Amino acid sequence: HILVETTLGDIKLELEGKLAPITVGHFLKRVDSGFYDGLIFHRVIPGFMVQGGGYTPGLELKEDDATIANESGNGMSNVRGTIAMARTNDPHSANTQFFINVADNARLNPGNNSWGYAVFGYVIEGMEVVDKIAAVQTGPQGKLRSDVPVVPVVIKKMSRVTYD
Repeated sequence: HILVETTLGDIKLELEGKLAPITVGHFLKRVDSGFYDGLIFHRVIPGFMVQGGGYTPGLELKEDDATIANESGNGMSNVRGTIAMARTNDPHSANTQFFINVADNARLNPGNNSWGYAVFGYVIEGMEVVDKIAAVQTGPQGKLRSDVPVVPVVIKKMSRVTYD
């Protein structure tokens, strides 16, 4: 399990390594290195999703060039409470940014002629924290669009945890 400690509370994730092995391996490498610690949720859209894992509170992009193959055809859907990788229009451009769905977002799943967004886990505790993040006031900040939290929502620490 992954514990995501944020300035608005804790979120616990369960990752699906069997269904999304490339994505989960890539994400865990980042978690273990402390990459996500101190980054923010920089894109928050109520009724849709909350996105983080790429920017500092000063809106500096922290990503590198390590992109991964798209695993969106793995059978998992972008439904409320799932975590998926963010990407550009290039289907194989997922890097460090992820999002948590706050609604059922079927349009993000793969279609007949389109790649989807790869789901690789679930929120198992703390969905109320995700909803709290989704409800914060947003506005344009720096060079980012209008959906940046006015008061930064910081990922204080992300770590692997085990439960008995």
